Amino acid sequence: MSVSDSASAGKSTSAAVIAIDGGNSKTEVLVISEDGVVLGKSRGPGASPQNIGVAACVAALEDLVLQAYPEFGDKPFATHTSAYLAGLDFPREEEALHAALAARGWSDTLTVGNDTLALLRAGSAGVGVAVVCGAGINGAGVGPDGRVHRFPALGKISGDWGGGYRLGEEALWWAVRAEDGRGPRTALQPAVAGYFGRPTLLDVVQGLHFEEIDPASIHGLCPLLFEVAAAGDEVAQDIVTRFVEEVSVFATVILRELDLTADAPEIVLGGGVLTGIGAPVIAEIERRCLKVAPRAVVRVVDVNPVVGAALSGLDTLGASEAAKAALKAATQRA
Repeated sequence: MSVSDSASAGKSTSAAVIAIDGGNSKTEVLVISEDGVVLGKSRGPGASPQNIGVAACVAALEDLVLQAYPEFGDKPFATHTSAYLAGLDFPREEEALHAALAARGWSDTLTVGNDTLALLRAGSAGVGVAVVCGAGINGAGVGPDGRVHRFPALGKISGDWGGGYRLGEEALWWAVRAEDGRGPRTALQPAVAGYFGRPTLLDVVQGLHFEEIDPASIHGLCPLLFEVAAAGDEVAQDIVTRFVEEVSVFATVILRELDLTADAPEIVLGGGVLTGIGAPVIAEIERRCLKVAPRAVVRVVDVNPVVGAALSGLDTLGASEAAKAALKAATQRA
């Protein structure tokens, strides 16, 4: 719905919430009214302060905010800003970004948090467990009493395994070892070579080593891994099984820590990897979660996490349930 369309429908078109969801690979912004009308949106590359620094992050976010709604005049632009970004893993990181964003004066009030919490709100009322797997992997939960359980999600140093890039590396690792004889035969060998358009894995290794192949392209092996596993390849299936275990462990540890195992908690799965895999893999994650919390409801999120950031903003402003429902209806994936 455009701004003119919403105005003709008799709805408010003044900006109430600036909502931001920033992952490692992309950043999305929504500007919404108090009635849940989307006034503008924008999308750009990842802007995690952990990767590019706080100052560069804030500058990139302001550019996206102005792209989303060029009609903004003088500051404050909106009543509330709801910003959830990857890389906010410790209180000091949240505090640094909060101070930098507050200094920009976009809105009267401001909430800053980790992007996993935006995913949780996108798929629930804000209570339960969320596990995200995109470029990296992370999980967070909020209990009915407001307690929060999170993980640092800093890669190997914080015990993590299973982000999209790491899964791509695993596919490449096993493919290379199949070619040179150090590992078992696997259909990943021709599949990975074909993905890179090279005749052999040795050619791929040389291309990566001499920077003739962009290392970031390894992330693109992730969907290929799941395809090869679904076709019955045992090596690929073993990797997927480990991935399922990692996702399930994130969820079940949080369920136990927040004393949710006897309740009917919502477990929200999101991120490019989890939203792109097949139903059998999701079903196996669900099976493992239900062993710990038999009444849990496991779902793959059906809106982008930035919608969760927007809903959180509407929660803060005390907006009506009708406004929240309108926002979700307008942004639900086909």
